[in-house]
Amino acid sequence: MHEEILVNVTPQETRVAVVENGMLQELLLERRDKLGMVGNIYKGKVRRVLPGMQAAFIDIGLDRAAFLHASDIVSKRDNGCDVETLQIEEMLSEGQTLLVQVIKDPLGTKGARLTTQITIPSRYLVLMPQVKCLGVSSKLEDEDERNRLKKAVAELSGDTRTEGYIVRTAAEGVGNEELKADINYLQKLWGIIREREMKAKPGDMVYEELNLVMRTLRDFIDEGVAKVLVDSRGAYGRMCEFTEKFLPEFSERLEHYTGERPLFDLYNIEDEIQKALQSKVQLKSGGYLIIDQTEAMTTIDVNTGAYVGHRNLEETIFKTNLEAAQAIARQLRLRNLGGIIILDFIDMVNEEHKRQVLRAFEKCIDKDHAKCYLTDISRLGLIEMTRKRTRESLEHVLCEPCSTCAGRGSVKTAQTVCYEIFREIMRESRQFDADKLLILASQEVVDLLLDEESNSVAELEEFIGKPIQFQAEALYSQENYDVVLM
Repeated sequence: MHEEILVNVTPQETRVAVVENGMLQELLLERRDKLGMVGNIYKGKVRRVLPGMQAAFIDIGLDRAAFLHASDIVSKRDNGCDVETLQIEEMLSEGQTLLVQVIKDPLGTKGARLTTQITIPSRYLVLMPQVKCLGVSSKLEDEDERNRLKKAVAELSGDTRTEGYIVRTAAEGVGNEELKADINYLQKLWGIIREREMKAKPGDMVYEELNLVMRTLRDFIDEGVAKVLVDSRGAYGRMCEFTEKFLPEFSERLEHYTGERPLFDLYNIEDEIQKALQSKVQLKSGGYLIIDQTEAMTTIDVNTGAYVGHRNLEETIFKTNLEAAQAIARQLRLRNLGGIIILDFIDMVNEEHKRQVLRAFEKCIDKDHAKCYLTDISRLGLIEMTRKRTRESLEHVLCEPCSTCAGRGSVKTAQTVCYEIFREIMRESRQFDADKLLILASQEVVDLLLDEESNSVAELEEFIGKPIQFQAEALYSQENYDVVLM
């Protein structure tokens, strides 16, 4: 696999594109006026405890209070009793201060989601200062390597340690010297955070996560990345300093792009972004996906479209579903779709075909950095899955609800609006006394009223005994109209 990372930096926003074998797989975006908060640590103050929801609202200095569920409160032992079995009102009280970390950005009308289970990542490790345990990333499958890393971290951190560590996937093959450097860095950083907490006021931020450019270097660079191209001289300099200090083995893969043609245009990224905002995704075979994102869930429907196959119907459906499995996994990453997702594959009769499609999809989502959970294919050909959501989807970042349809995705027909106008005219004529009525509406509605509905208009004028005039307004949408009494 040939992977490249493209970094486009402007004063207003930073965009990072992950390209595999020439195809865009993931897009990360951070805007100057709306920086992500995930990973930031605050000194919070309990504003309100909700026993019925087993949750609390925490003030961390934002416009909206953040949300902390009882399950996200760090587990401790108190007289042999696991605190997780306690009620929220037994663990928190109004006015109490505590150290919290953001695990989900504010989404829509919801505030940020918090946890007291602090985690601080470095290149190879994740520090868990409040729990004494050691773990290894599940993506590291070699059992010998897992045991080696776990033993090394246990020895390097010391027998008297009070903190825990998770070994990241990037630590595969790393020696003790690099692991020890990470442990020292994380311990020093946690000491600084504790000092800041002592001096901080409720609502103050005591630790800020790295910006998008530095997070990309820390989290995405591995042996599979051939090069990192960045089009900003200033960002390139900062990235060089970071790699020389923390990732010296990857310094040579960092390049400053100086070409006249925009970096994203060179790799056709802008066109791919536009396609990712459309509901229809064309497959190479002629089939297609329909992706419908709502507040409750996202549904993805697979269709054969123009693909008719070469053998029989079952083989055609199988090939389409296999191709769709790869395309869906890519779209989940590219669009950053999260929460509940329902995949509607074309119904398959052959049980072996069902297993192969499911295995193909599982293999594709293994590359996803977000945590995913999925079920087997149901009798209806559906796969139910969840994908961890920590930030807004690409559509929600780049788009807003349509002002015409108010986010419904459809508008009333011109004929429907005409009949609404007729009913409004009847109401107005009965309630108010006027010499005549003036109807302001869109050009499409006025044309329909003066043409196909002209007989209905004449009958209505005769019935109410008042003349009706029409005026087209260029700024009116198809659903907008006004009845003016004159």
